[in-house]
Amino acid sequence: MKVEKFTYDDAIVRKFMWATLIWGFVGMLVGVLIATQLAYWKLNLGLPWTSFGRLRPLHTNAVIFAFAGNAIFAGIYYSSQRLLKARMFSDLLSKVHFWGWQLIIVLAAVTLPLGLTTSKEYAELEWPIDILITLVWVAFAVNFFGTIFKRRERHLYVAIWFYISTILTVALLHIFNSLSSPVGLTIMKSYPIYAGVQDALVQWWYGHNAVAFFLTTPFLGLMYYFMPKAAEGPVYSYRLSIIHFWSLIFLYIWAGPHHLLYTSLPDWAQTLGMLFSLMLIAPSWGGMINGLFTLRGAWWKLREDPILKFMVVAITHYGMSTFEGPMLSIKSLNMLSHYTDWTISHVHGGALGWNGFLTFGMIYWLVPKLYGKPVFSKKLMNVHFWIGFLGILIYMLSMYISALTQGLMLLAIDEEGYLQYPNFVETVLTIIPFYWFRTIGGLLYLGGVVLMIYNVAKSVAGVKDLKDTEAEAAPFERKPLLGKFHSRLEAKPVQFSILALIAVIIGGLVEYIPLRDSVIRSNVTTIASVKPYTPLEVEGRDLYIREGCVSCHSQMVRPLRAETERFGEYSKAGEFVYDHPFLFGSKRTGPDLHRIGGKYPNSWHLTHMENPRMVEGSIMPAYPWLLTNDLDLDQLQDKLKALRAVGVPYSDEEIEQAVELATAQAEEIGKDLENAGFAGYSDKEISALIAYLQRLGTDIKGETP
Repeated sequence: MKVEKFTYDDAIVRKFMWATLIWGFVGMLVGVLIATQLAYWKLNLGLPWTSFGRLRPLHTNAVIFAFAGNAIFAGIYYSSQRLLKARMFSDLLSKVHFWGWQLIIVLAAVTLPLGLTTSKEYAELEWPIDILITLVWVAFAVNFFGTIFKRRERHLYVAIWFYISTILTVALLHIFNSLSSPVGLTIMKSYPIYAGVQDALVQWWYGHNAVAFFLTTPFLGLMYYFMPKAAEGPVYSYRLSIIHFWSLIFLYIWAGPHHLLYTSLPDWAQTLGMLFSLMLIAPSWGGMINGLFTLRGAWWKLREDPILKFMVVAITHYGMSTFEGPMLSIKSLNMLSHYTDWTISHVHGGALGWNGFLTFGMIYWLVPKLYGKPVFSKKLMNVHFWIGFLGILIYMLSMYISALTQGLMLLAIDEEGYLQYPNFVETVLTIIPFYWFRTIGGLLYLGGVVLMIYNVAKSVAGVKDLKDTEAEAAPFERKPLLGKFHSRLEAKPVQFSILALIAVIIGGLVEYIPLRDSVIRSNVTTIASVKPYTPLEVEGRDLYIREGCVSCHSQMVRPLRAETERFGEYSKAGEFVYDHPFLFGSKRTGPDLHRIGGKYPNSWHLTHMENPRMVEGSIMPAYPWLLTNDLDLDQLQDKLKALRAVGVPYSDEEIEQAVELATAQAEEIGKDLENAGFAGYSDKEISALIAYLQRLGTDIKGETP
């Protein structure tokens, strides 16, 4: 039998592995910093670039796309070559993928602290970087599918199935969620083509499935490859892997609306998201069982092998997270958990336990294979495991207690029907001790990462002669396909990919098309008094987005007695028809702001932004630069044109006179501030932000019967 000799590209795996370690440290360090800022507000340092609102998206992007992303690519490049018995399709495309991805991360690290953001969670990067992401992802896809077509192994193993679904679905999610109208070709600012509840649905269709197809399916592929390798045995059940794969990718895409329960999203969409979330328990636990039972008959290895410890705990966290997620999608529980730290605990349980620990186990397993030397210290691996595990437990438990405490306080009604805790700040001050515990948990986890970097660096020290792994395999042969349908399908990558894409698309189409086109018009009642924002309010809204206010404040009063009593009338879908992007928020560290308009005088807002301690106990950072930065209206006309391009009905006259209209409104605010004893602010950024805040939630008050 003829045998072909070839080599695997291990250099690209090493690059992605080291990028994973470096960016993991950076992302988690920022995470510890912002966690501490919530416990001790002075750590915001009074600087724009170090404020919580700007650093939070830097943390999430660094951990998701830099740490987890590079880990995914390291694992995919290593396992795919060996499963397909072929070197990657193009060494050049591999390098383009690596350096392009690192460039994206660096651009994110620069732009996000500068306030250049779309505000859309996990999709904050502005349009030029979105285009770069698309190009780099295409290079990755061409390289991956090119390798499939030059493979020597005819059948595609289950890990490859998950990689295929990841590449196709992430492309779909990224493109449709990033559709926007740029303010200008040289301006790092854009507005999404969707507005209000439409934008919210599309964003959480993306946001939920970014978790599904960036943080779940590729890691499941890694689990199906590296867990059997580490356990030195076959995967538990081939049949279960088939059921797991197809049911998971079909059901996951429908569940996004569970992030919008009790909001202005139509009830049918909320119910659909809740039902499919509950159905997700079955395939998710099927995957967990398949992973854990791969150790059947060899559980004793856990006593001796820290790599298996990491992987088993990772898979267990996957099971817990995929049970908790559906539970949180039940309305009666979501009413309590949403906008609290419960969501934070849930997300970090998955990220630290599932993604983090699986990555650590994979890297420890890879080091000897890539460098030809054993890991420097098995003892340090065990220490890393236990302090990391302890860090997760402290983090999650502190956030659960925090969430239950604050959630129950916010919903509490006394015997006379009034709020038992009407002061929102009181509920925040109650949970500050748990924020300190969270910081301790984060420090422990970060300490484990530092130990790992040291251990890996010591392991590879002195290795100079790095060569690609040599391999040999029989050439690809086209023989008649035998066996059952799925067995034959595994040898047909084109048909397999098409069916996977169809399975993914169905749910998105069913939810998106009705909401985008016909059904949305019957569900969103037109409110005659709702008008587009004035030019100055547009500038103020952009400042609100720039400073990351949406990270701590929601703009969605839910139809719950406690919320309407605390914040005002519940929010209607028709109020958001000109909101590009939506700003519903997902966490309340501060109170909801949708009915803040007219509640306080202009002078209150100015004083509050300069010194939030005017509200006793507030942990909000100060924003003194808003009082000193000159109001820049140079891009205002282009902004209104971009908004008109996505459907906001600005007239030619309004666009032409935008600067004059904004200046006039700013001068009115300036005069009011001057009368209150604060002179010289009409040409400062604070005047625009005040204009926007004073507009929030007021249109509905002028509705005609």
